Amino acid sequence: MRFKYIRNRIRFFKLKNKEPYLSLFKILDFYPDDINLYEQAFMHRSIAISQLRNSNNERLEFLGDAVLNTIISDIVFNYFADKREGFLTNTRSKIVQRETLNQVALELGIDRMVSSMPYASSHNKYMYGNALEALIGAVYLDKGYRVCRRFVEERIVNRFISLDKLANREVNFKSRLLEWGQKAKMAIEFDLIKTYIDDLGHPVFQTVVTLEGKPLGRGTGSTKKESQQLAAKTVLNKIRKDKDVKRLVENLTPIETS
Repeated sequence: MRFKYIRNRIRFFKLKNKEPYLSLFKILDFYPDDINLYEQAFMHRSIAISQLRNSNNERLEFLGDAVLNTIISDIVFNYFADKREGFLTNTRSKIVQRETLNQVALELGIDRMVSSMPYASSHNKYMYGNALEALIGAVYLDKGYRVCRRFVEERIVNRFISLDKLANREVNFKSRLLEWGQKAKMAIEFDLIKTYIDDLGHPVFQTVVTLEGKPLGRGTGSTKKESQQLAAKTVLNKIRKDKDVKRLVENLTPIETS
């Protein structure tokens, strides 16, 4: 490990253009091996189109989203050793939600690294949080899971996120989804589809969310409210990130309300 660090330092001092490496070191606390991955992570779709490039950061964002969810799951599972699945799911969702990631990205200075057209940030207020996910994808490909996990835990969670405070903060996904539906003039319904008692004697509730009569997401929780919140959170994520759902929303005809 020490030899690899010295080797990377020697290679760094031989580089003609050190600025990207220095900027990344301030964020990552290590020097990249494949700088191209990180350049792609900060390449927003708008600038890629304007420069007639085939690649942008969307694929890395997809990978980084999955890796981040795994790492955060691992962290909250070990930190909250006595908590049930519903609590862990809610806590994880608060950490990986768009607002939290966007704020962390600004704290890290990622907004100064992203290449985009001037109009892009006004049309996508979570652009920097998306770039953070792409950066995590780049770290994972460049350095592997162990380094990526250390980056997320030490440079993101430990510095910018209070797990206890965040876990106790109420995030009303149902209200957010209903507010979105009102603005989009889309009819949203929450239907309790199943209740039962699990093997440990705990009640379980399952809720499905429908958009214009079409089921889009389910949630399972120990209370009806929890199942609704988890279902709403699933649908919000799909609306924001799932291209098939985005197309469905665009093609749906709003139900007329009197």
